[in-house]
Amino acid sequence: MAKYKRVLLKLSGEALAGPNKTGFDEATCLGVARQVKELVDSGIEVGIVTGGGNFWRGRTSGNIDRTKADQIGMLATVMNCIYVSEIFRSVGIRTSVLTPFECGSFTKLFSKDRVNKYFSKGMVVFFAGGTGHPYFSTDTSTVLRAVEIEADIILSAKSIDGVYDADPAVNPGAKKYDEISIDNVINNRLGVIDLAAAVLCMENHMPMMIFGLNEENSIVNTVNGVTKGTLVTA
Repeated sequence: MAKYKRVLLKLSGEALAGPNKTGFDEATCLGVARQVKELVDSGIEVGIVTGGGNFWRGRTSGNIDRTKADQIGMLATVMNCIYVSEIFRSVGIRTSVLTPFECGSFTKLFSKDRVNKYFSKGMVVFFAGGTGHPYFSTDTSTVLRAVEIEADIILSAKSIDGVYDADPAVNPGAKKYDEISIDNVINNRLGVIDLAAAVLCMENHMPMMIFGLNEENSIVNTVNGVTKGTLVTA
């Protein structure tokens, strides 16, 4: 597992919910924790961003002001990170949850120096609360944090197993890519990540591996280069 020194793992909220679709599936979260422990024990530094879709999808809430809807989404990611962080602790991983805004004693404020300090102690760092501003998705905050902490790659664990040229849930004949450039993702509007995040990836040459979280040992296998996912090159 020496291929990467530092990775940013993005966990979609829907993937964390497992078959329940909402809330948490503890078995799924424990499976993630055990895999991440294997990475940490091998010397890899791991940062984590979670989505909030298992609790809230603000953009679909037409009756609520967009800013307020996005703020609810940010708090959903804080809940997710606190929960998953505690599951990680239950398997022996030291963790810390950082946010871009004050959450009382629940979290600590994000800074790169703090992240590096925690990584040097073998801790897994959770980045909750998105960017702290509305109109930015967790895709964008994922790329932002990956660039800020100088991660080698983003590992994006989703409920879908890679990048397709169409929605496979709608089009059974959709073609899956083993590898695709971020330029093609942007030009063809493939919707794998939002446009702001994709441009940030492109400008900062940040590669991303998109894979299915529900495949057995998918995180460890992806780090080891054994994956059925899609490499998005930058």
